[in-house]
Amino acid sequence: MIHTYSGETIQYEVAYKNRKSIGLRMDQYGNVEVLAPKGTSDERVLQAIEENWDLIQAKAKEMKERLLGPKEKVYEHGERFLYLGRDYPIQVVHDETIEQDHAVFKGEKLQIYVKQLEDEKIKQALKRFYYQQCKTIVEKSIKSYQSNFKMKPRSVRIVDSKKNWGTCDAKQQLTFNWKLAMAPQKVIDYVVVHEMCHMVHLNHDRSFWRLVGKIMPGYKEQEHWLAVSSWKMTV
Repeated sequence: MIHTYSGETIQYEVAYKNRKSIGLRMDQYGNVEVLAPKGTSDERVLQAIEENWDLIQAKAKEMKERLLGPKEKVYEHGERFLYLGRDYPIQVVHDETIEQDHAVFKGEKLQIYVKQLEDEKIKQALKRFYYQQCKTIVEKSIKSYQSNFKMKPRSVRIVDSKKNWGTCDAKQQLTFNWKLAMAPQKVIDYVVVHEMCHMVHLNHDRSFWRLVGKIMPGYKEQEHWLAVSSWKMTV
């Protein structure tokens, strides 16, 4: 079925089920499904769609962007990069007098200072910023949740990984992906708690997930963010 509202058109399907209220969900391709109690009128279905129109459009846009994949970044004024879950523009400053290329977060911008105006130099300065910030943020999060654990991490390292957001080995040595600095604070906290729980339970058994849920009851929301938004975390 098709519905047009506020100049936009969407396709949707209705599934009538034994439930008390109307719910909406969207698949990975942006198709909308309305879950409605049996006997719900067409008018009430359309009303529910229109009440959630802005959310549907935002999700559809996100799904489309995800299918297209991340755009190749350019390292010039105005290009946007994630930091703690929000997009910020970069401002490149060419300064031959500085000791080392570096980046700082300042005034709602990521300012990148480089001796040479080269893409690779700008990129590496930005990556160093994320490494440093990730180390600081993760260590602060560990301290915040340490009271939930009897044992402490033996070491904390920030690494470049294409597979894992974090790891914990049998010696309680923790590692975290530097790209976590791009995620919201709550997502970072979840990954920290997840790995700290591995100090107690090395496997993903029921006891492990019970401990995670006890410390962070809403952790599934943070897992969902990583599942649907991590593709944006690029430099």
